[in-house]
Amino acid sequence: MKNLKFAFVSFVLFSTSAFASTEVMTYKSPYCGCCSEWVEHMEENGFTVKIEDHEDMNPIKEKLGVEPRLASCHTAVIDGYVFEGHIPADDIKKFLADPRDFKGLAVPGMPMGSPGMEYGDKKDKYQVVAFKENGKLSLFNTHN
Repeated sequence: MKNLKFAFVSFVLFSTSAFASTEVMTYKSPYCGCCSEWVEHMEENGFTVKIEDHEDMNPIKEKLGVEPRLASCHTAVIDGYVFEGHIPADDIKKFLADPRDFKGLAVPGMPMGSPGMEYGDKKDKYQVVAFKENGKLSLFNTHN
């Protein structure tokens, strides 16, 4: 039993440490508080986050291939993959472990109850979608 506990602890430390040094480049408005709260969520989940503030996010989103139907307030890039909006860190970790041929993930809009959008007990049901370079979408996860 003692060896099993050690193996479990080692697995947990190894599996989470793989993401501890993953750098997130986050593009956001300098005036957006929920974006800053999402950054805190990412840091609390082992990511190293760099921030670049932009008055106009549209050119960033266009350059990174984020279609208007996927848009939210902030856009992040990790290892060349694009993450749009208030995506839970666990979903990002799961995606990075097996991105297949997807370009990234998105949570369109700003759903209440998503990371960075926690206000009281209000929680909207929302979807995390995976998207491809050609615009095709696939449901990745559903929350709340």
